[in-house]
Amino acid sequence: MVDLDVVADNYRAFAGALPDTRVFYAVKANPAAEILKLLATLGSCFDAASVTEIEAVLAAGATPDRISFGSTIKKERDIGRAFELGVRHFAIDSEAEVDKIARVAPGSHVFCRLLVDNSGADWPLSRKFGCDEEMAVDLIERAKRLGLVPHGVSFHVGSQQGNPKMWDAALGVSARVFRACAERGIGLAMVNLGGGFPAKYMKKVPSVRQYGDTIFRALRKHFGNALPETVIEPGRGLVGDAGVIEAEVVLISKKSKSKGELTWVYLDIGKFGGLAETADEAIRYPIRTSRDGDAKMPCALAGPTCDSLDVLYEKEPYWLPISLEIGDKVLIEGTGAYTTTYSSVGFNGFSPLKQYVI
Repeated sequence: MVDLDVVADNYRAFAGALPDTRVFYAVKANPAAEILKLLATLGSCFDAASVTEIEAVLAAGATPDRISFGSTIKKERDIGRAFELGVRHFAIDSEAEVDKIARVAPGSHVFCRLLVDNSGADWPLSRKFGCDEEMAVDLIERAKRLGLVPHGVSFHVGSQQGNPKMWDAALGVSARVFRACAERGIGLAMVNLGGGFPAKYMKKVPSVRQYGDTIFRALRKHFGNALPETVIEPGRGLVGDAGVIEAEVVLISKKSKSKGELTWVYLDIGKFGGLAETADEAIRYPIRTSRDGDAKMPCALAGPTCDSLDVLYEKEPYWLPISLEIGDKVLIEGTGAYTTTYSSVGFNGFSPLKQYVI
């Protein structure tokens, strides 16, 4: 279940966190039509990863000038379709991507994604996206030569980034790219600060205001008075704490009678039902039960499928009530982002995660 009032409150907090910064909601976090419609009404812009997401945003009432195609891995025909729909902002990080955009989306604005440090993120991103600053300058120059409009740069400091200071080094890289492009006669206008803003899980995280203040100081440090246009792309931080999953205890068991043996609690949802971000126990969701006042025991937590990967938490056990019983309902909080979109379609015959928006 997702609460739209929480989403609206979170959007307003992000919209006021940084002066003159536009919010581009990362649609992949939760593309529910109700969420998109609400955000479109509130004035949000949108970061889309596919044509399907672009079409969903347009159906929700947003105009194409409020959409960026932020994936750096796009089929040429999808770029062309986005261009037909009116989208004019595209991400790049390779020569081939620049060439594709130049062929089927002539005159479009492009921004180059940079590789930056993800230290401190609970869900760090790999080297799958972005390029180093030297290559970025060459790509931006290539884009201009092919008739595109070099608009700026983007980066992502890692999802669920708990340290607001991580934007400092990334903005330092961005400023160097701005200066190098200026030396080649190319004026850039925009820095896309990416996502990474955390949802409320088990650990305490800074407020949106603290992120905004810290990032603004870093902007002034690296760009002085010539501040660029800025964009943020919250996904998890905008919808994560608006959602809660109700699950059921299917089985409670032990693997042996040895003293200190963990109790295993199996739920009717697991990695393949929407909790994929428990991989390597990276995202630790708060779990509530009706028996939380009782004495607790350390438990391994797993899903219901016949797949050995479907273990949520074992290395760092969860403390759950000793009185917990088969059939009890548990509430998994902070699950408004990256759950319905990660839910498999019928793996082991289990239905996809159903979502209610209130």
